[in-house]
Amino acid sequence: MTDYVRLPEQQVPVVAACDVLVVGGGAAGMSAAIAAARQGADVVLVERYGYLGGLASGGLIVLLLTLDDGDGHQVIAGQCQEFVERLEARGACFYPPKDEWGNYDEALVEKYRRWGLVWGSGPHRVRYSVAYDPEEFKYIANTWVGEAKVRLMYHRWASDVVLEDGPHPLSPSPTGGEGERSTASRIAHVVFTSKAGRQAVRASYVIDATGDGDVFTMAGEASEKEQVHPWLWFRMSGVKDVDAAQSARGGFFLRTLKPGQVLMPWGAAERIERRIDATDPDDLTFAEVECRRMVMDEVARLRAQAPGFEEAYLTDVALTLGITESRRLTGAYTLARDDAGRVFDDTIATTGHWTKYGALYHIPYRSLVPRHAPNLLVAGRCISVDHRVHHATKEIPPAFATGEAAGIAAVQALRAGAAVQDIDVASLQRALRAAGARLPPTTDNRQQTTDT
Repeated sequence: MTDYVRLPEQQVPVVAACDVLVVGGGAAGMSAAIAAARQGADVVLVERYGYLGGLASGGLIVLLLTLDDGDGHQVIAGQCQEFVERLEARGACFYPPKDEWGNYDEALVEKYRRWGLVWGSGPHRVRYSVAYDPEEFKYIANTWVGEAKVRLMYHRWASDVVLEDGPHPLSPSPTGGEGERSTASRIAHVVFTSKAGRQAVRASYVIDATGDGDVFTMAGEASEKEQVHPWLWFRMSGVKDVDAAQSARGGFFLRTLKPGQVLMPWGAAERIERRIDATDPDDLTFAEVECRRMVMDEVARLRAQAPGFEEAYLTDVALTLGITESRRLTGAYTLARDDAGRVFDDTIATTGHWTKYGALYHIPYRSLVPRHAPNLLVAGRCISVDHRVHHATKEIPPAFATGEAAGIAAVQALRAGAAVQDIDVASLQRALRAAGARLPPTTDNRQQTTDT
């Protein structure tokens, strides 16, 4: 039987008020914050770590997979493309030139596979995917949000929400599941915990870009949850001949922008024989300890057995586990595997699949919209999709795209004084196109749907 303690009533200082509050500073969150700020909103972006990017930087998952559909056509642009251009301007990324996208040439495919830019089962083609430097990513991200006049608040963890009808209790629901409030209460404040204690931010609209759906869960929205195998990426330097070593090892590590340095996509961490719940701190503790032990075992094994690694050394290990799935919103529409290729009236982003060629998903605005809360949107890997589609939408480029859409949508709702469920989606689509997003035509003979 679980023991409980009753906490005394507490006054929590409100340290900021804003039009749009974005919780979570990964690719989706920073994109959402910048998009909203560029529309003229007063934006606060809160992140639990001391850097932006999430897994895209601190997680060492330093690959944008992918901006194309596998057939040589770019399908994600907008702020994601802008970020690539900022990386390129600093010499901080590598990707195939446009005239090679979709090419079947085996030598080209092998060249880019060794950078981690080609994945999946064959026949392989060259993809528009991007390898980059994680420290440059962090620097550019800080600069980017600063230019947009986003108010950045690091080192705070969302711990509660306050609804208009009162504080939302943190106790489990009577059914034992997560979410499913019966009322459409509006989020008035989000409460954060830090070394300074508890602090609240008041916001007109909130975007949950936490990856784990922390805000929408505390607000009572329903979700699905998966258990996953944990990964931990790491890098080694001092490899004598990366090309020769890759040939001998079959390419289980990847080139980086730095000579003699390699990226281990997950090393030995996949040998953990149990899945974990990424919202359970005890499971996360187990995975952190096991993965770091296995990283050190793998480093020792490579130095002893792998050609070229005799004098190699560990450069760094990801600051966080490579968890890419936990909670997923059960929203106004759940994008499913059978929706591949289907064009929606409310499409706000498109994405290919990093392991499949020619697969294309149109992401409807409704997949960002909760069923109840009128001033909450969701972006990134916790949007409303099924488990199979999640393999495509969890990646960094679609996170940029859904974040950008959520940021603009929040401002449109703000200006209209409307619930996020009731905005003019055609106006949102026009704004996204104006910002450079790749969306399907507004009038053609496509298959359309407004299914719920």
